[in-house]
Amino acid sequence: MGKDIDKRIEELGITLPSPPPRGGVYTPVQDFGGRFLYCSGCGPDIDGTTVTGKLGRDLTLEDGQEAARRCALNLLANLKDKLGDLDRIKRFVKVLAFVNCTDDFGQQPQVVNGGSNLIRDIFGDEAGLPARSAIGTNSLPGGIACEIEVLVEYE
Repeated sequence: MGKDIDKRIEELGITLPSPPPRGGVYTPVQDFGGRFLYCSGCGPDIDGTTVTGKLGRDLTLEDGQEAARRCALNLLANLKDKLGDLDRIKRFVKVLAFVNCTDDFGQQPQVVNGGSNLIRDIFGDEAGLPARSAIGTNSLPGGIACEIEVLVEYE
């Protein structure tokens, strides 16, 4: 896919939110190795609204996918804030996602697809399909449904 990520985002009818406020003492995006960025985990909070609850009890799979999509939007907002231009992203290397769920819920990968599909739709298969882990957990900060972090290579 050729570069012009802002145009692709517009074509998809997506609006990036402002970078989310920090929820603690950390760096939202850390540069290392001269060409990699490690992004702290982002939750689904956008413009004062969020998705809270536990998958398998309070939320449907679709609710979880929307939460993961919102996490990905926040990650992209942080990356754009750091890089100035999302065209500088060469590829997404790794996604690590946590899903707030009941002990018997086993659809974490399907939940995280909500964020992964967004990244792939914007960046294409070559740059937008990283290695990935989707992990179920019994709790997340503020009761959010999902938290996702990424590692990207940039130019």
